[in-house]
Amino acid sequence: MSTVETTPWLLAAAALAGLVALLLLLGRAARRFGLAQTAPRIGPRRLAVQESLALDPRRRLLLVRCDGREVVLLTGGGGDQVVGWLP
Repeated sequence: MSTVETTPWLLAAAALAGLVALLLLLGRAARRFGLAQTAPRIGPRRLAVQESLALDPRRRLLLVRCDGREVVLLTGGGGDQVVGWLP
């Protein structure tokens, strides 16, 4: 290839690299100034997974805290089940 044929490809590659750099900088600026955040949560969290235990590749036991109480859930397999509420 001659210099005349490679010049447009180099120019296109440089333009693409500049565009990617600009998008990365805009994303970083949006996160820094709070423009990329999700909607603020009102009040404390009501639901949280405390622990998780894999029984096999499909089934899992979860200890979930909900409104100050804890519940054990069995997920996967044929369906999800509540094993029981803890005192």
